[in-house]
Amino acid sequence: MRKLTHEEIVARQKERIKEPRLPFVVILNNIRSLYNVGSIFRTADGAGVGKIFICGITGHPPNNQIAKTALDAQDHVSWEYREDIHSLLKELKAQEYQIVMLEQTQESCSYHKFQPKAPVCLVIGNEIEGVGQDISSYCDAAIEIEMAGIKNSLNVAVAFGVIAYHFRNCLTPPK
Repeated sequence: MRKLTHEEIVARQKERIKEPRLPFVVILNNIRSLYNVGSIFRTADGAGVGKIFICGITGHPPNNQIAKTALDAQDHVSWEYREDIHSLLKELKAQEYQIVMLEQTQESCSYHKFQPKAPVCLVIGNEIEGVGQDISSYCDAAIEIEMAGIKNSLNVAVAFGVIAYHFRNCLTPPK
């Protein structure tokens, strides 16, 4: 087995970026850490997310802290700031998006058992409070990542990575 050179990786990525983005958007609502926002941009780029909606107190580009972890992905993933998440969710519902929140609820199911339906919107909430109860009425489903240790959740950017690639695998047709 031979490791690819940097040039080979860059050439391969130039071909892959021609692939269309997935019918998958994400809403970041009240994310406090700009480093988490940057990491989510980078993961969204890699997973083929169509658009990031930034809501509430979540910081947005241009911002040096976001750029530090995004590594320029913020310039390649479509994004839009919306102060009010409720009006955005109403718009997405009208466009027939399946709205899914990443949250622990009485009805949530394990993410690996969940099959998203395109177009799909994933809602991610604050690092401490999660997705607000007032948002749940817009959601068609709640999914969670089961934890085996003492902690009850992953870092929001890490959790997004787990879900983003699960959605990518579900939404990408086999080659």
